[in-house]
Amino acid sequence: MTAAVPTVSDAEAAVILARCDELARHSSLTDGIERTYLSAEHAAVNYRVAGWMTAAGLTTWQDAAGNQCARLSGSTRGLPALMLGSHLDTVRAAGRYDGILGVLVAIAVAGRIAASGRPLPFALEIAAFGDEEGTRFGTTLLGSRAVAGTWLESWWDLRDAGGVSLREAFLAFGLDPAKVGDAARAPQELLGYLEAHIEQGPVLEEEGRALGVVTGIAGARRFLLTVTGSAGHSGTPWPRRRDALAGAAEGITTIERIARAEGLTATVGHLRVFPDAVNVIPGKVEFSLDLRAPDDADRDRGWTLIESALTDICGTRGLDLASTQVHEAAAVACSPRLRAAIATGIRSTEPTTAPADAARPDEGGSDSGPEAPADDAPRELPSIAGHDAMAIAAITDVGMLFVRCAGGISHHPDESVTAADVALAVDALEAAVRALAADYPAL
Repeated sequence: MTAAVPTVSDAEAAVILARCDELARHSSLTDGIERTYLSAEHAAVNYRVAGWMTAAGLTTWQDAAGNQCARLSGSTRGLPALMLGSHLDTVRAAGRYDGILGVLVAIAVAGRIAASGRPLPFALEIAAFGDEEGTRFGTTLLGSRAVAGTWLESWWDLRDAGGVSLREAFLAFGLDPAKVGDAARAPQELLGYLEAHIEQGPVLEEEGRALGVVTGIAGARRFLLTVTGSAGHSGTPWPRRRDALAGAAEGITTIERIARAEGLTATVGHLRVFPDAVNVIPGKVEFSLDLRAPDDADRDRGWTLIESALTDICGTRGLDLASTQVHEAAAVACSPRLRAAIATGIRSTEPTTAPADAARPDEGGSDSGPEAPADDAPRELPSIAGHDAMAIAAITDVGMLFVRCAGGISHHPDESVTAADVALAVDALEAAVRALAADYPAL
């Protein structure tokens, strides 16, 4: 059997995966990946990514919020831009593709267009956002919120685990807090925003598809809940106990029951027990709640049901309940015209769509497999996870391309994609950009 001849996409995918590996080495952890906003690691990856942007033929700059940006001029100077982007920061003990893959795919697409000698009728920009995860200061989307012009003055007093304020971190990074507004883009400067991102879910893999079109991004609300009872010796009789942990535990299972029944996504990922001693009845428990739904009204109705149920549980047990909302993001619908362009891009890849069980780059085996039917419509699916597109939607239309990830695993070292899928993502995103160019100036 004659060996397959590697394509340009294959070579680009290999470069992208190698760059993901390289960026993963810029971490504050010695045994995993953590890269937070305005850290030394953030500065290092901005520098490295800027070099790749320059090599691709783009003009680069770091904006007033620490985002690494680039621009490829269109057929004439001063044209509005189609922005491509994602983020370079990570959660603690992260994988190497969440956010990062989207930035590197965008650079590959821009590099192709720059090398083609066929300038677009609009400019192309890349935004590699410095903070999407909110790992350091607890507030997500700081980088893209700055670009969207929705930065809040109250954020300056946020502090990280070491007590460093956001204002102090800006200064240490070489940024001027008074100029953060310079990062904001005006709506008339942009034609839209496209973001490639791993799915962070199992749908594409389960259906044997490499790529998908995102229909919208779920709205989220986050709460810090405190249940207060009375600490006491473990020998305290049952009738006299006001056990905050027992009440919180019942509340957490109730949250799961309600969320399942209402079709919501609910996560309790943080729990603190006081005084946290083996032989002491817990007197206070703090726990988080992350509540999400594609529709804000459904999400809000779910919170009303949850809050009522928790109040009843605490009342029955003689406990006090306090709740504080710490984050809210409205659901975002992806633009029909950008969804259509992404669908066009995916269709252009369908004759070579890779199977779900294609070997990953570090494994043996072939990346090829049975072809998908040419008339197989691209899969449309919502994103339950949040993305920078949510913030950018305040100033322009947004669209997202999902890339299959193994097992739907994300925010974990086992995050994995195939070289074949990455190659398809580059092809599809370029085709989407070209489709939008063909329709210009109807954009």
